[in-house]
Amino acid sequence: MRTSTVVFPFPRASGLDLEPEYRLLQRSDPVSRVEFPYGEPAWLVTRYADVRTVLTDPRFSRAASLERDVPRVTEENFSGGIVAMDPPDHTRLRSVCRRAFTPKTVGRLRERATAIAAELIGNAGEEFDGVEEFAVPFTLKMICELLGVPYAERGSFREWAEAGLATTAISEEQRLAATGKMWDFVVALVARRRQRPRDDLISAMLAAQAETGDITDDELVIVVMTVLVAGYETTSAQLPNFLYLLLSDRARFRALAADPRLIPSAVEELMRYVPLEANGTTPRYAVEDVVLSGTLIEAGSPVVPASAAANRDPDVFADPDRLDFARSPNPHLGFGAGAHFCLGAPLARLELRVALEVLTSAAPGLRLARGEAGIVWKTGMLVRGPSRLALTERT
Repeated sequence: MRTSTVVFPFPRASGLDLEPEYRLLQRSDPVSRVEFPYGEPAWLVTRYADVRTVLTDPRFSRAASLERDVPRVTEENFSGGIVAMDPPDHTRLRSVCRRAFTPKTVGRLRERATAIAAELIGNAGEEFDGVEEFAVPFTLKMICELLGVPYAERGSFREWAEAGLATTAISEEQRLAATGKMWDFVVALVARRRQRPRDDLISAMLAAQAETGDITDDELVIVVMTVLVAGYETTSAQLPNFLYLLLSDRARFRALAADPRLIPSAVEELMRYVPLEANGTTPRYAVEDVVLSGTLIEAGSPVVPASAAANRDPDVFADPDRLDFARSPNPHLGFGAGAHFCLGAPLARLELRVALEVLTSAAPGLRLARGEAGIVWKTGMLVRGPSRLALTERT
């Protein structure tokens, strides 16, 4: 087993390839010491069983990060809010949001999602940008309708949301300013919904707050900001990632067009396959001594679970580097696991499925317009994917 400290994050692989360092560590040093650009050294775990343990076992805490110099890729430590809570506080806040953010509630958005996606592809030119002309407006309109955010104000909160997921793309001063502006925006929006409730998520959370008293005004704002950022940014990044993989080998896209029943399982397989988080998952702190893959993690040590590597663990997924739309079972960690399992997973699944349903039926000839030359990849962000994806139906 390696005893030296590894510099992390690893140099980003091209496109959506998983960094080879993960696979090497998974085989020979699955619990390894890593040094981030900022913060204290940490343990990096890469095997599925260990990653799932860190994500689900109460012996690992997120709240402890509030008192520590968290290993991170940005100078400023932005650990906080609902994602930095443990039960029972985390359970209390999450339950208020979950009462309004149910699969049934999200399911009612399917018809609207289909109409939005169909309108966007119907208005697309012979060549269009799959990011700015499809994925971004699709996910923005959906999160606006769910939360009750005025779509006319999308430009501002999109800027603020993306600032929250930047690493080196902007300065720390710009990030702090964006966070402050988003806070003020959400505070004002919540105040308006308290005065004039609507059929949206914020109004539903306010009703739950009035009924139970389980969430303060500041906590409600934090939850709304979390849903706004996570509900927009991650799905708007994943959809172009999915399209890139489906169209770089058009047999995959044709398979979904020929049999739309494959789309739900294809979404799950793409969630497994795409290494969306470029820098590992948020650290947890061991609250007692824990042994992972034969290595002692002492109480108080930070541990970074590498979900992207876990999703390619050959001990769990046969032929893990192959996309298999019929893969079953598929216990991927693309939405996390445990108490912090993605609250917006029902919405993300709906959006991704609807987008692929509409695109494969309305544009079965869709292809990459100019191959790799028509793709620009994001840099300096916590999530990876194209910032431009040139598409066309022309042969």
